[in-house]
Amino acid sequence: MFCVDNSFVHSIFFDEPVESKKKKFQIFYLTSSRHHPVEFKEKNNKIEKMGNSVSKKIVSIKLPVKEDIKVIIQYWTRILNIKLGWIHELDKLVANYVITLFMFDTFRSSFKLLKTFTGHTDIIWSIDYSTFNGSQFICSGSADKTVRVWNVDANKQIQSFNGHLSYVYCVKFSHYYYRRYRNVICFSSFDKTIRFWDFKNNQQLQVFNEHTNYVAGIEFSTFNGGRYLCSGSGDNTIRLWDVEIAKSLHIFNGHTSTVWCVDISPFQSNNTDNNKSNTIGVIGGNGYTICSGSWDETIRIWDIEKAKQFIVFKGHKNGVWSVKYGSNELLNTILSGSEDKSVRLWDIRSGKQIQVFNGHTDQVFAVEYSPLVVKNIEVSGNSNVICSGSTDDTIRFWDIRSNKSQLYGIKENKKCNGITGLKFISLTNKNTNDVSLCYGSVKGPIRVWGKTSFCK
Repeated sequence: MFCVDNSFVHSIFFDEPVESKKKKFQIFYLTSSRHHPVEFKEKNNKIEKMGNSVSKKIVSIKLPVKEDIKVIIQYWTRILNIKLGWIHELDKLVANYVITLFMFDTFRSSFKLLKTFTGHTDIIWSIDYSTFNGSQFICSGSADKTVRVWNVDANKQIQSFNGHLSYVYCVKFSHYYYRRYRNVICFSSFDKTIRFWDFKNNQQLQVFNEHTNYVAGIEFSTFNGGRYLCSGSGDNTIRLWDVEIAKSLHIFNGHTSTVWCVDISPFQSNNTDNNKSNTIGVIGGNGYTICSGSWDETIRIWDIEKAKQFIVFKGHKNGVWSVKYGSNELLNTILSGSEDKSVRLWDIRSGKQIQVFNGHTDQVFAVEYSPLVVKNIEVSGNSNVICSGSTDDTIRFWDIRSNKSQLYGIKENKKCNGITGLKFISLTNKNTNDVSLCYGSVKGPIRVWGKTSFCK
């Protein structure tokens, strides 16, 4: 039995084998305890409605006994997603969940190094990915003081920005500007500035220069079309900016050392772009928070409405390089990577550490929640997979519900002096849309891992 969620337990089970003239078959069922289900059967490669049932919903598909469970699940899911256009929204969610059941095993067995982008002459501190007008792009910021844009489909660099006077630390595509027909990247620098650059027209648009020391991590809001930007700095503060009016809305004080990384909670807002009256209170009133990691060894959560700190996570034994909010079922968690070589998972509700992952032999520069799940026999269910990159030249994958050794690791074949940035991306190729992993390194190359079919 595969339990998707105890709140509406769905299960998959098999009846006794059924003999036919040619082969032995098994009956495959799905049950649901939340809806009045409908029973189906497969006949001549078609799904037929059999009538209503008051106790459970049954999807019956005859398949050979020796077929792998993975094939059965994928076949059933394809049937529901493609052939049953009337399927309930809840069932779609269940089907999508089942699809990911074996995704990590697929990743581990079929993903290879696809692309390498070279051009930077120093450490790549940050990378980002986006699509504009049907094309796929990666941007990167480096200690060589440049920002570069790469066309993924053409496998080449298409732009380079050299306007900073010092290291470029963090780069982000601005979807706020894209909605206004501009292809724009935002990036922070050790020259104390945040700049916006239209890479299509090679034009600098605006500069934020109110930090009093170098600017490190930046992040756009997922709400209001990315109108808001937060930034962390060597002046020990966090600032929240309104991109539309090019103004610093508030300064968050509390850290006692450099704020290297920031993130904005993914809670959704009811506001629209037509609402021009957004203020800090309106944002905060919808439950938005900022998370920050600092060289003072702490991770802090800030209430935007009150512009005050309300949670401090302590546990790391050295500076924090990377923090990320979770999403979906992991909304109440934060992931962090540190100079102390550890990866940690935190519970926002309790303010406590959930798990610590040890195994890296050098500092952890980057952490990411992956779109992958893995079967966890210890908890009789599925676990999400997280990912970390370190200056020990490895990328490691971890089961969030187990503090045992890593699930899998990618080791750089050639000495790159460390992994500095990670990004899971959805590369598209013809009719396929595959999960790939992009990362930057200390010596400068950017690499993309994915399915080998993408290159064909």
